[in-house]
Amino acid sequence: MKKPEFFVTPGYGEYMLNKLHYSQAVKIGDRVEISGQGGWDDNLQIPEAIADEIAQAFQNVERTLATAGASWEHVVHVNSYHVGGFPPEVNEVMVKLFRHYMPDRAPIWTELGVAALALPTMRIEIRVTAIVP
Repeated sequence: MKKPEFFVTPGYGEYMLNKLHYSQAVKIGDRVEISGQGGWDDNLQIPEAIADEIAQAFQNVERTLATAGASWEHVVHVNSYHVGGFPPEVNEVMVKLFRHYMPDRAPIWTELGVAALALPTMRIEIRVTAIVP
């Protein structure tokens, strides 16, 4: 087995490493796993609109994948965690962004409702697995 390489997303990832002692991504061989990414900015602020929060989470996934040499085109599995249930807007935005970021593939997806996430105002967290050539 190849030795794991750990990666930290510049900005908020540095805070998470220093304060909470965890990395944002790990690469083992051709597999990249990322920790859950919320819809926060570098100051850990969450947008008020759920659509904006989801869009920011997708951007944070993209940033984190890039630190490990991957991108959305390599994503094969998505887990999304949702507070507040699944009003139609949530799946509409998720699917719109799947099609935007992965127009040539439909990854497997597990969508879970949860009672709470790490920050009190968070309503979504996205975690992915990618396979890089």
